[in-house]
This record gives sequence, C-alpha cells and structure tokens, in this order.
Amino acid sequence: MAEKFIVLPYRKVRGGMAPGEMRQASNAASAEKIAAAMAGRFAGVAAYAVEVDEETGDMTSPRLLVQFGDIAELPSA
Repeated sequence: MAEKFIVLPYRKVRGGMAPGEMRQASNAASAEKIAAAMAGRFAGVAAYAVEVDEETGDMTSPRLLVQFGDIAELPSA
C-alpha cells in the first residue's frame, strides 16, 4: 500500500454533485495548492490522501485534506 494525493473537482448535477476528472499530486501541499487553484472553476473541489494498493490500483481510506465549495460524500470502501 502506498499513500497518494488526489484532487477531485465537483459539478452540480440534478440530484447532487458529480465528480470530475481526478488529478494526482506529488504531496499533500501540492494537492491543496491545486485544489485552491481549481476552486473558482467548479462548484466544489476536494483534495484527499488515499491508500492505493500498488498491485490492483484500488483506492481506500480517503482522508480529506482540504475542501472548497460543495462536494459529494465519498462512498465507503
């Protein structure tokens, strides 16, 4: 397992929020900076630290680093 940092933008859709294209960051500070830069263009943006299984690519244990605007709740793994 390895810790990775991702940024997810969200758009408003009928019935809630939908995630956009995920971006990867090299570290927590970079993820927060990317999220802040994207915040003005989306209804919401969130940066997460996640555990990634290197063999399968499965992501688990998301930890919210920073949030701007409205975001969707992540499903439990």
